[in-house]
Amino acid sequence: MPYTDPLEPMLQRADELRRQIALRLVEEAGATPPPSPSADHLAAADEAIAAWDEQGEEEQDQRAFREIGPLQELLAEYQNLVEQIFDIRGRRLS
Repeated sequence: MPYTDPLEPMLQRADELRRQIALRLVEEAGATPPPSPSADHLAAADEAIAAWDEQGEEEQDQRAFREIGPLQELLAEYQNLVEQIFDIRGRRLS
């Protein structure tokens, strides 16, 4: 059985989440999402991810008493996954 890096499925999921975020942004802007996001859509997703990362923890806390929408759920899942990837990579380097 060939060796597979345990990070590979996590990296693939992060890429898929990034694509889902891009398509969700298109949908929330009132347009019909294309089958796959363009470079501009992915750039908008990257901006949304960066903005989400810069927000305070209180705004991102899913246990708060307010509903979060589908976009925020995707952003939170992406952030959690990226943190796991960084942790694994950090352990590998130490």
